[in-house]
Amino acid sequence: MNHKGLDKSRLPRHVAIIMDGNGRWARLKGKSRIEGHRKGRASVKAVVDVSRTLGIPYLSLYAFSSENWQRPREEVGALMGLLEHYLCDEQKRMMKNGIRLLAIGDRDRLPISVRRVLEQTIEMTRDNATITVTLALSYSGRHDIVKMVQGIARKVREGSCQPDDIDEALISAHTETSTIPDPDLLIRTSGEMRISNFFLWQIPYTELYMTPTLWPDFRRDQYIQALVDFQKRRRRFGKTDDQEP
Repeated sequence: MNHKGLDKSRLPRHVAIIMDGNGRWARLKGKSRIEGHRKGRASVKAVVDVSRTLGIPYLSLYAFSSENWQRPREEVGALMGLLEHYLCDEQKRMMKNGIRLLAIGDRDRLPISVRRVLEQTIEMTRDNATITVTLALSYSGRHDIVKMVQGIARKVREGSCQPDDIDEALISAHTETSTIPDPDLLIRTSGEMRISNFFLWQIPYTELYMTPTLWPDFRRDQYIQALVDFQKRRRRFGKTDDQEP
């Protein structure tokens, strides 16, 4: 596989992607919105395969936000059906390729059949170690923070934690992403310049890459281009250019 100038020694450890533009892709093609979502499945497969091949250990995909429940009922139902079929279809490949699946978000709002196959896939792949793919489903960054505050407040009330014990590490440990590192690179497709309530706590020093490419057209070459761009960044983490990064 040609990686077009990519330095494999300086890859991000964790890439997060806001997969946006399925509906616009469909409109431009004169197709239904659900056809755009269906086409986007191939892009998911592409970025997972490239990440796994390169050795990027963590990939997070913003698949469905808590705000997306406001979409037309028919579209939400079709999306849930696509998700269920995707998980069923991919289970064997996940096992073959060492892909571990995690999910974050309010799973209780998912249809029972989707929740069942999601939990089955998570359990089935729990010991896989090549790459961890996290699906953000019915996810809200603000809700994640609210739940974190509630969890810590309960510990303070119970006496197992004091206010002065609260630091960044404790907060991170109470978020839904406590078992994975913060993203090094956040990619958003479709040209929008916003975070859309995704990983609000987790991205203070994450490099942002916004591309006009619509998600169904975002494949291997576009992903490699984003990774090459990431490697051109100087990540100072508050230091000056003269100091060690």
